[in-house]
Amino acid sequence: MAQNKNALIRYKTIDKCLQNKYRTWTLDDLIEACSDALYEYEGKETNVSKRTVQLDIQMMRSEKLGYNAPIEVYDKKYYRYADEDFSITDIPLTETDINVLTETVSMLKQFKDFSLFNDVSDILQRLEDKIYAEKTHTQPIIHLDKNENLKGLHFLDEIYQAIVKKVVLVITYKSFKSREAQTFTFHPFILKEFNNRWFVVGKKKGSQPISNLALDRIITIDYDFSIPFLDYSFNADAYYQNVVGVTVNEGMQARVIQLWVDAYNAPYVITKPIHSTQRLLQQNEDGSIVINLFLKENFELERIILGFGASMEVLKPERLRKRMQYIFENGFNRYKQEI
Repeated sequence: MAQNKNALIRYKTIDKCLQNKYRTWTLDDLIEACSDALYEYEGKETNVSKRTVQLDIQMMRSEKLGYNAPIEVYDKKYYRYADEDFSITDIPLTETDINVLTETVSMLKQFKDFSLFNDVSDILQRLEDKIYAEKTHTQPIIHLDKNENLKGLHFLDEIYQAIVKKVVLVITYKSFKSREAQTFTFHPFILKEFNNRWFVVGKKKGSQPISNLALDRIITIDYDFSIPFLDYSFNADAYYQNVVGVTVNEGMQARVIQLWVDAYNAPYVITKPIHSTQRLLQQNEDGSIVINLFLKENFELERIILGFGASMEVLKPERLRKRMQYIFENGFNRYKQEI
């Protein structure tokens, strides 16, 4: 058992002892009570030292843990709380505690679409009630970007459960490129979030490559229990190792992507790397930089580069450079047209 857990058990044990006003407590009594409590939790003999309990009392008296316990010694032998009604479990929440709890509740509620959080929904409610009772009109410090109106979020838990239980899905899906919806079987491996959109990653058949489906393009989901789930070991970390986003062109090898970034955006790109493979190759006198990435080219990478506009230039590879040139030229020609 971790030492910090042992310490918490001792603190609670000492607290419980000192709340008992109908008995006198010597240091030896507290040592024995702590040893018994640890034995109950660990199932093995634990000899708590005199020095340990003395330090525990000192810690409980201090502000380090927020207890400020009024532990006093009387008759030069016995320990008690100067305030008979005191308990470390009744300490009011500080403003920092309230802010932390508020943001924790807020973040947990972002995952309300998963049934595995149903078991803690009542806990969240009680926490919210406690926070409200302690302090009202608390403004959020952390604001998470989540689009509540995004389609397909109601499929999250259904797909999650199918992955856990290894059930083959029958999905009716209409991609942005298709005129008509298609229905097919799908073996889901993982759920993946990128840029505030959710995707289910898996295979239609064992002979076909990995594919991802955007949840907002799914129309209906059914199940096919007659088809055995693919026995496929999918390693998401390895699969997305050299990729930005969710699109993986499996026939393409990762290659060096070399980008120039202007002086204004250089600090942004340095402090918030485009990908974990990013390396600073060159820092120019004008403040601009050249960075290297080792990635497979895909739609998401193109969108990131395009998002920087004239502030970023593809130096390598030539194919990607020409692709960006083609897109920018078409965009420029469109803006030259009269509205």
